[in-house]
Amino acid sequence: MYEYEGLHDMFFIMLYGGAAMMALLAGVYLWLRNGNAVSRGMESPKELRHWAAAFLIAVAASHVWWALLGAIWLTDDRLMRNIVAITLDRISFVPLMICVLLRMLQDRRRPLWPVVVAIAPLLVWMVVSIVTRNDNFEQYIEGYSLLLSAVFIVYYIYAVRKYGRWLHDNFADLEHKEVWQSLLLLVCILLVYMVYATNEGSLAVEYLAQVLTLVIIVFVVWRVETLQTLVVDDTEQSEDKEDLMISSLLVQYCETPQLYLQHDLTLAQLAMAIGTNRTYLSAYFTAKGETYNAYINRLRIDHYTALYRQAVAEGRTVTAQQLSMASGYRSYSTFAVAFKQRMGQSAAAWMREQQS
Repeated sequence: MYEYEGLHDMFFIMLYGGAAMMALLAGVYLWLRNGNAVSRGMESPKELRHWAAAFLIAVAASHVWWALLGAIWLTDDRLMRNIVAITLDRISFVPLMICVLLRMLQDRRRPLWPVVVAIAPLLVWMVVSIVTRNDNFEQYIEGYSLLLSAVFIVYYIYAVRKYGRWLHDNFADLEHKEVWQSLLLLVCILLVYMVYATNEGSLAVEYLAQVLTLVIIVFVVWRVETLQTLVVDDTEQSEDKEDLMISSLLVQYCETPQLYLQHDLTLAQLAMAIGTNRTYLSAYFTAKGETYNAYINRLRIDHYTALYRQAVAEGRTVTAQQLSMASGYRSYSTFAVAFKQRMGQSAAAWMREQQS
């Protein structure tokens, strides 16, 4: 409350006090309650609940110090009152608001120290302004705050876009109901900021600011209560990437150049060929539910069937033993066992089917 007009309106005082009490109760609720009352059975991020609680408690505290400074302390010194109150706002619920918005995005843990660095000059300017009684304090604060707001909005839009892609890749079903609402909170808070930044003592404007404050309180509680914890198993994701890498290496260095046709190719030799070690490669096959021998036999038998179909198409006469040797087998008996395991019938029976 920059001026005194609101202090003489009983309904405004009730609304002002009600907003402060509501913010305090909402903050205590989010801090102390672990479960959700809005969405039962859904677990919201605990850290987000604590940051949101701190933000709401700071909103309540802001109402308190503006009332005290306007009605009790510094009542006749508007400059000092605004220097102290505005600075307290800028170093309390403003950075906490930013922290809440950043913690709503769960794709990664973003550092918060830049927020502290950005707010630090406000404290320095407050001390200088109190000592010098600088009349330009509000202009500097508003200009600096608008600059920070612009920078943060640009960054936050970029961060939300990345968050949307992360949701699309990992939680596609949540993509459209988890992103835009974070920006909506930013818009609501900026509306309140603009209302206060342009406040010239109009009671109607102060009423509007309190109504928007109530909207923000409700929205923050609802948003936190309905935002479920989203966690991607980094270990599993890392293992998936490693599996894809080994699979790609096998295609590049074993399947495409037909290394599997090499007689008596061992697991160790294959591991060396693709640039990994025997242990990792063995673990890869185990994870796929396939042994090394089954993998090599699959490639060789598929090679055998391709060779036979090509011979039939060209009208050439070939024997199973000739093709087995050309498919990487030294022993026909080993080939026969592998073929039956792969195709479910003997090579001779399969070849007869292909000719009919």
